[in-house]
Amino acid sequence: MPQQPDAQARYSRYSVFVDVVEEGSFTKVANRIGYTQSAVSQTVKALERELGCTLVERGRDGVTLTKDGQQFMPYLQAVARDERALAEKQREVQGLGRASITIGTFTSVSRNLLPRPMLEFRRLYPSVRFNLRQSEYTSIAEWVRNGECDLGFTNLADAESAGLESHSFGPDRMMAVVPPENPLAEKDELTLADLATQPFILLDEGRESVTLHAFEQAGLSPRVCYEVTDDYSILAMVRQGLGVTILYEMMLVGFESGVVVRPIREEPRRTITLGWRNSATLPLAARRFAEYLIRELG
Repeated sequence: MPQQPDAQARYSRYSVFVDVVEEGSFTKVANRIGYTQSAVSQTVKALERELGCTLVERGRDGVTLTKDGQQFMPYLQAVARDERALAEKQREVQGLGRASITIGTFTSVSRNLLPRPMLEFRRLYPSVRFNLRQSEYTSIAEWVRNGECDLGFTNLADAESAGLESHSFGPDRMMAVVPPENPLAEKDELTLADLATQPFILLDEGRESVTLHAFEQAGLSPRVCYEVTDDYSILAMVRQGLGVTILYEMMLVGFESGVVVRPIREEPRRTITLGWRNSATLPLAARRFAEYLIRELG
């Protein structure tokens, strides 16, 4: 059934008028865009009332411009072009065409949480590009707060300190990692007091270090000999016998070779949190991916 002009808002009176003049026919335009001929005629008349003059006249040769219409035509064409460009950009954005999502993250999330959701999201939106920036929690939270990243994985404390909106995915407990030849490897469970007696390789987590907070809560100070940002470098150092460490269980999956991993009685843990600056101003692609992550990861 033919539709009235307001039922297809993408055809403004300017674009309808330009099409009528270029086609030279009310009927052809009506058939092409799904309007009634009367609706097209009313649209042109509405534009004439808006501009206060007659723009076209009908004759045996079809629709032609009046002198006033000739003067207005270049401007009306420009408006119609801009409207169509705007509509195209809107469709592109809503379809996430050529969109880029910048995410602040850390190693275990990059390796374990993000690959499958990114793959599935790009199947829905093939033109989307992901930019991953790695660091520790505090820097990531600041990147999001300053607008350098659209989204950021951090811990709950840093997300709150930076004033971010956020969603938490749940706890990730820490495990003790020691060289096989270390006497602590003979125990089935370790305590923070056990680890505090050894040369310690500290994972750099930023201001809100879960590791240091756990030792502080226990009234202990670890013998920190090395502080390293990259989890896998720390594992290599433990394999070389440089010391012991505490790393997250999620990160350790599949990388236990050459080290001994033991649970810690006090069970220090982090709350993995996805943060963003403001829902209202979050780019559409990033918002949809955040929604997808929350829906899929829980």
